[in-house]
Amino acid sequence: MADIVKIVIDGREIEACAGATVLEAALSAGIYIPNLCHHPDLEPYGGCRLCIVEIAGMRGLPTACTTRVTDGMTVKTYGGELDRVRRDTLQLIMANHPSDCLSCAKNQRCELQKVTAYLGVTERTMARTMPEQEVDDSNPFFTLDRNYCILCGRCTRTCAEIVGVGAIELMGRGDQTRVGVFGDKTLMESDCRSCGECMARCPVGALRPKVNVVPAYEVLTTCPYCAVGCSIYLGMRDGRLVSARGNKDGGANRGMLCVKGRFGATEFVQHPDRLTTPLIRGDNGQQPADWDSVLDLVAARFKSYAPDEVAVVPSSRTTNEDVYVAQKLARAALRTNNIDNCARL
Repeated sequence: MADIVKIVIDGREIEACAGATVLEAALSAGIYIPNLCHHPDLEPYGGCRLCIVEIAGMRGLPTACTTRVTDGMTVKTYGGELDRVRRDTLQLIMANHPSDCLSCAKNQRCELQKVTAYLGVTERTMARTMPEQEVDDSNPFFTLDRNYCILCGRCTRTCAEIVGVGAIELMGRGDQTRVGVFGDKTLMESDCRSCGECMARCPVGALRPKVNVVPAYEVLTTCPYCAVGCSIYLGMRDGRLVSARGNKDGGANRGMLCVKGRFGATEFVQHPDRLTTPLIRGDNGQQPADWDSVLDLVAARFKSYAPDEVAVVPSSRTTNEDVYVAQKLARAALRTNNIDNCARL
């Protein structure tokens, strides 16, 4: 069991795991500290400077996301100079950020909105300093709009730390800093795998899906695209599947999804050419049939063949357990050893 330390945050004594950051300890205890660059899946970064706190015995205003807790630590998260510095920092972030919140794809799900509301910032005090940025629309699934980017580094760190590809990076210096790819090429000219993990962690609307519909509710299920068994939430609205996101509690994927799992489900499930009923080929072509008729036909056909004339080829999308059952069916019921699998990795 991890060692436990006791700290005081805003006059409230709480317990935290040794080695945790002040921000992690506060959020775990239900104490909100404004932050934008922090994400529980990523290493501490300290880029946005919004999670600054006052710590007794420590000089300056350290960032809560990079400061580890120590036993007996006393922390103050709001008031006085803290709020003033935070508001000034937030104004710098907002200076070059679009103000079309009502029509933004991330409206009501934007973390910048949450921080702005918490700090009570209702107007801009600084003029825009950067020209309009280029929009990378080359990816078929999501858009990189640098005009909304707040340079929190979540997307680049996700690509490097979690996906292990490093297709995007923070390029340039000073007010020329931007998210880009090697050689200033487009996303589709890079090593990007279109998994959307960067998009899933973007706190604003800089990385947004091209098909953006907010679901009315979600259903927990398992992705059918391969045998890994990734746990996903499918978003539904008006009887249609509109989104997919990874389940963080999924043992196989821990919230991650590949390009097929994140963007493919909404396409093939509702594709007009998808079969929704079994078909039996006859003299008049393929005709719709019920499952009982189809299973009876299949059983009769199996009986008409000798064991060596039958082969069983399970799909690579099935789980190991299902493949095991298929080979048992082949050996025990059909009496054949002609067994293969279409997976060729």
